[in-house]
Order: sequence, then C-alpha cells, then structure tokens
Amino acid sequence: MKKAAAKGNAGTVRKAVEYIEAHLEEDLSLERIAGELHYSGFYLERIFRRETGLTLYQYIRGRRLTLAARALVETDRPVVEIACDARYGSQQAFTLAFSRLYHCTPAIYRKKGIFAPAQIRLRAFGSGLACLLSFCQGGEMAA
Repeated sequence: MKKAAAKGNAGTVRKAVEYIEAHLEEDLSLERIAGELHYSGFYLERIFRRETGLTLYQYIRGRRLTLAARALVETDRPVVEIACDARYGSQQAFTLAFSRLYHCTPAIYRKKGIFAPAQIRLRAFGSGLACLLSFCQGGEMAA
C-alpha cells in the first residue's frame, strides 16, 4: 500500500513540476496549479512539500530567480526587464529576493559572470519519487 501511495505522490509532484515549468512566465498561485491538475490546494501543497522539502511557492520563486541569474550572466538586458520577467513588481523587490538567495546583488552577480543555479529543476524518475535533481537548461551546472 505504501508503494502505491509513493508512486501516486511521485506522479502528483511530477505533474506539478511540469505545469510550473511550462508556466513560469505567468502568474502562478497554489489555487491555479491545483485547479489545473484537479487536486485540492491543501493536498497538492502537502504532497509537494513532503516529497521535495519545498513549498510550491519556494520552488517557483527559486526557479524564477535561477532563470533570472542565467539572464544576468548571459545577456545584457537591463535588470529591471529581468525582474519583470521573474514576475517581480519592482526592481527593488527583485534585488531583495535575489540578494537573499544569491547573497549578492544582481549587479554584482552579473559582474562575476559565472552562472550557478540556486534552484535546479526537480526531476522524478522511476516508479517512486527519487527526486533526482538536474538542471534542465543546457544540462550543465557551473562549478
């Protein structure tokens, strides 16, 4: 019975991650994700956190900031545009969140010129949730 539940949990988390990754550039709420996947918000949040150690919000925020970090290093786009793409309402809010995760401002991160993902994409393999972590933006991680 526990194996079947674990398999179901893995499938639920896999569906949630796939949905999030496909819609990162959009407004994402627990209610929207749960509704799209036909689960209750309470159930989805509980399963996601139990299986990954993260809340849905933490995962989404981390993924958006990781993509923003990549854009800072790989493009010359203004920080305010990158902040907007990461779904922040202001450059100040983005800088604060980015600094908390990366321990430096976006400007300093850009000057360093080395991309290191803070929140890699969660991947589930096999019948249970192995939650093997791999970064799915080119397949390489900066050391």
